[in-house]
Amino acid sequence: MHDIEPYYKWRDRYIASEDKLSPFYQMQSDQFKFTHKIYNYWIHPQWDSFGSETLYLKVLFVDYELRFAVIELIGEWNDCLNNDIMMLKRDLIEALQKEDICKFVLLADNVLNFHGSDDSYYQEWCEEVSEERGWVAILNARQHMQEEMVQTGLQHYINFGSNLDVIMWRNKTAQQLLQAVEEVLNNEVKQLYY
Repeated sequence: MHDIEPYYKWRDRYIASEDKLSPFYQMQSDQFKFTHKIYNYWIHPQWDSFGSETLYLKVLFVDYELRFAVIELIGEWNDCLNNDIMMLKRDLIEALQKEDICKFVLLADNVLNFHGSDDSYYQEWCEEVSEERGWVAILNARQHMQEEMVQTGLQHYINFGSNLDVIMWRNKTAQQLLQAVEEVLNNEVKQLYY
């Protein structure tokens, strides 16, 4: 796991530690010293901690005009034991929402497991972004994670699975990714009504 770096090809356009509005502003990462572990496995020092013992992230991109953020995750998402959603919501998401971000793309390519608890934080997040015509989308969650999310009832509050998982996001700009996600979400809404 120590070789898996956060996606870096958008760094010429956005770096969270250089963004005065970011919760990670002026955060320094040692390029050579490993400080974070997921269980007994060191992870690359570029991943940022938000308080979880098993889930780390990197804010890859924020666009304050288009009101969206792209966040990459690594590890195990555990709401059952660690209440990861509470820490994510309170320590990162709410700070971004204060800056009018209402569209969230969560990249789950490197998330190995999801353990759900209840849906209250997801419901709160959904209600808050819906007021602003926003949404939350998770891309590339593994099938067993999606099944656990459905068992927890998260499909009522966040978007995941189906056509979101076929978006080839690594060959896009952040704005192209936003457009691709919105196209999928708009097409799925249209299918519900027609």
